[in-house]
Amino acid sequence: VDMNLSASSNPSETFYAEWQYLLPASDGELATLSFLQDVMDILLQYLVTNFDRSTKVIDFHYPNELLQEYNWDLADQPQTLEEILSNCRIALKYAIKTGHPRYFNQLSTGLDMVGLAADWLTSTANTNMFTYEIAPVFVLLEYVTLRKMREIIGWPGGAGDGIFSPGGAISNMYAMLIARFKMFPEVKEKGMAAIPRLVAFTSEHSHFSVKKGAAALGIGTDSVILIRCDDRGKMIPSDLERRIVEAKQKGFVPFLVSATAGTTVYGAFDPLIAIADICKKYKIWMHVDGAWGGGLLMSRKHKWKLNGVERANSVTWNPHKMMGVPLQCSALLVREEGLMQSCNQMHASYLFQQDKHYDLSYDTGDKALQCGRHVDVFKLWLMWRAKGTVGFEAHIDKCLELAEYLYNKIKNREGFELVIEGKPQHTNVCFWYVPPSLRNMEDNEERMNRLSKVAPVIKARMMEYGTTMVSYQPLGDKVNFFRMVISNPAAAHQDIDFLIEEIERLGQDL
Repeated sequence: VDMNLSASSNPSETFYAEWQYLLPASDGELATLSFLQDVMDILLQYLVTNFDRSTKVIDFHYPNELLQEYNWDLADQPQTLEEILSNCRIALKYAIKTGHPRYFNQLSTGLDMVGLAADWLTSTANTNMFTYEIAPVFVLLEYVTLRKMREIIGWPGGAGDGIFSPGGAISNMYAMLIARFKMFPEVKEKGMAAIPRLVAFTSEHSHFSVKKGAAALGIGTDSVILIRCDDRGKMIPSDLERRIVEAKQKGFVPFLVSATAGTTVYGAFDPLIAIADICKKYKIWMHVDGAWGGGLLMSRKHKWKLNGVERANSVTWNPHKMMGVPLQCSALLVREEGLMQSCNQMHASYLFQQDKHYDLSYDTGDKALQCGRHVDVFKLWLMWRAKGTVGFEAHIDKCLELAEYLYNKIKNREGFELVIEGKPQHTNVCFWYVPPSLRNMEDNEERMNRLSKVAPVIKARMMEYGTTMVSYQPLGDKVNFFRMVISNPAAAHQDIDFLIEEIERLGQDL
C-alpha cells in the first residue's frame, strides 16, 4: 500500500491518512500488526530501562521548557504513523519511571508485569462495567474478587456489597453517601433541606477526601469535625466521644465516623476497636479508610494493625497502593448487602431492563454513581492468580522490612532527625535532614525557618539530577520534612542506602 500521501490544505477535502489503513480498514491486518509491533517495541524498551538503576528516574524539564521543546498542538490534518510513534517515544522520554527502584514519591509505586499485561487486555476488550451482557467475565470477576476482599476483612462468608471506583477519594465519598442514605433515605428524593444538620468525624491526620466528599455531597466542610491525634498520629477515642456528645447537644446529627488505617503522612492506624465501640454506642456508621493500609490485611505478620476492621460498616481499600496493582484500582466494601443499590439506582430502562433472560443481580451498574465505568478488577484478579495471597504477603512484608531498615539506619545517624519516635507503623518513615550549617544552632524560630527550606531544595535537586524522588511536606507545627514510603517491590536495601547518601550529597552545602 502506498502511504506517501500529501496533506490537503482544505480540511473539507477527502483525505486518506495512514491511520485509515489500519483495522477496521479492509485488508488492514498487516499494516495494523506492523504498527502495533512498533508500539510494542517502544513499550518493551521503556520497560527494561524502567528497572535499570543506572537510568534516571526523571528527565526533568520546567513546564515552559517542555511546552516550547515540542509542538503539542492539535491540528486539522493527520500525522503519519511514524510521527505517531515519535509522539509515543517523547511521552515516555519525559514520563516519571514509577517502577524505578529509586522512585519513592507516592503511595503508588512499582510496575507489575502481570498487572500490566492485564491492563493491556482490559484496553483491548474496551468494554463497560454496567451490565453482564456487555462485560460477562469482568462482572463475574468483580463479584468473586470483592467477595474475597470482604472475607479477608472478616465479614462472615464474604457477605455484603462493594464496587471498584476511580480512586480512594471516590470510595470514601461513596461511604458518606451510603451512610447518609442509611440514616435518612428520604434525602435521595428530597435533598439536604429535608433532613437535619449532619456532622461527620475524622482524625486531624485523615485524608482530605473526607472533607472533599462532604463538600461534593452538600454536607459542607464545616460539618466535618476533626478529632485530635496522639503523638504517633492515631485518633484519640476519648476526644471522638467528647466531640460526638458536643455535636448532639448542639442539635446536630452525627452520621459517620471515618477512621483511618494508614494515614497518608505518618502511616498511622487509628484504634479501630475503641472507635467501633463508640460508633455502636451512639449508633453511627463506621467507615474505615484503608486506602493505604488495607493491603496489610494480606499479611499474617501485620494484619493485627487493622484489628476491629470487621466491625466497620464500610471499608475503602486501594490495591493500587500497597499491593502494587497498576493504577487505578480502588474498592469500596460495604457490610450490608443491597444498600448501595437502594441508594444509587435510577432504573434506566435502556440499560437495566427487568425482563432480561439472565440473573439481573449481575447488572451492577445501577448501584454505581457512574454510568460508564472502567474495568479495574481484571489486573487485580490476574495478579492474585499469578502471585496468590502468599505473593502479596511476601511483597508487603518486604516493604515493611525495608522501612524498618531505613528507620534503623537513620535513627542515630548524624544529620537526621526523626519526626516521630519509634519503629514505623507502616512503610512511612518521616524525618528531617539537618545540614552541617544548622546542626549546632539553638532550637529556635530562626532554625525552624531555615530547616523548612532544606527539604524543598534537596527535592528540587533530586529532580534536576533525576537520581531519586521522595516526597516532603509540613504537618501541623512541624516544618517541611521528608516522608519516605515504600510500596515498590523492586526496591532493595541498596536503594535505601542510596537515598540516604544522596540526600546527604545534595544537602550538605545548605
